[in-house]
Amino acid sequence: MGVLFPYVAVAALTCGPGWCGDTQRLASICADFYADRYGVSRDLVHAIIEVESAWQPHAVSAKGAVGVMQLMPATAVTFGVRNRFRIEENIQGGVAYLSLLQQRFHGDLRLVTAAYFAGESRIASHGLSYSSPQVHRYVSQVARVYRRRRMEALGVER
Repeated sequence: MGVLFPYVAVAALTCGPGWCGDTQRLASICADFYADRYGVSRDLVHAIIEVESAWQPHAVSAKGAVGVMQLMPATAVTFGVRNRFRIEENIQGGVAYLSLLQQRFHGDLRLVTAAYFAGESRIASHGLSYSSPQVHRYVSQVARVYRRRRMEALGVER
């Protein structure tokens, strides 16, 4: 059972305005909570979720990644996630992994994002010279969403 679960459960069960059936709002609350808890940018977590799954908790990739943060089975086990489809567990595991990557790559969000997508060891050994077009496309997509969110937070129009 996650730390945030009682709050999310009460909010979901009370079915206040905008709660019933709004998994994105529940996921957003979890994302913000765990981003703060693990010291990861809320904007980065939201950007990764948007690119990875478009906030769909039942998303499954062809490679076996699951949930809003598209956790692979080994990553889920490493971070104690028992049910990758459960929004709070998935986000807690994904954000914990981002925190570890942030430390490993000294806060370089390009490398953190690339490692989240392609795997820590691949990026650790090649760094920014990793030449996969898929990785470059993914990092660019996350960066675009991240910048958009940062601009919106600052009240800057495009």
